[in-house]
Amino acid sequence: MTLPLLTLYRRLARWPGGRWLFTRAVCFKAPYFASIRPCITVLEAGRCEGTLADRRAVRNHLGTVHAIALCNLAELTGGLMTDASLPAGMRWIPKGMQVRYLAKARGRLHAVAVPERPIASGTVGYELPVRVGISDAAGTEVFVAHIAMWVSPRHGNG
Repeated sequence: MTLPLLTLYRRLARWPGGRWLFTRAVCFKAPYFASIRPCITVLEAGRCEGTLADRRAVRNHLGTVHAIALCNLAELTGGLMTDASLPAGMRWIPKGMQVRYLAKARGRLHAVAVPERPIASGTVGYELPVRVGISDAAGTEVFVAHIAMWVSPRHGNG
């Protein structure tokens, strides 16, 4: 049995470099996210926050953070928040994502993922809307994603 995600985060976050180590463990499990070198800074039921450094490897030809790097950060923080918030016996998978680019993404970026309605246990699957806003260092929201998470019982027809 693996250690539940939220328990692992809480154990590691107490120590210097613990959040970095937690993020590296997540990226080891889901290697594609490592390409943006994120850092998860807050993880609790109903909320996940993470950062992304503006560096050459995540920039587009215009010198701003690439749209897909923003999508990756949104999916990562939205997925971690959902996983950390699920009642026992439930599972999730992203079903779709709508995004809007609101301003040029430059500098260190900060993502906040929250559910748009309460996360509940159930006997059938349901769509859970998750909002992820990404802001720059000045607090300007540069990107927003609405992710449709499919939440269903682990052992059922959901």
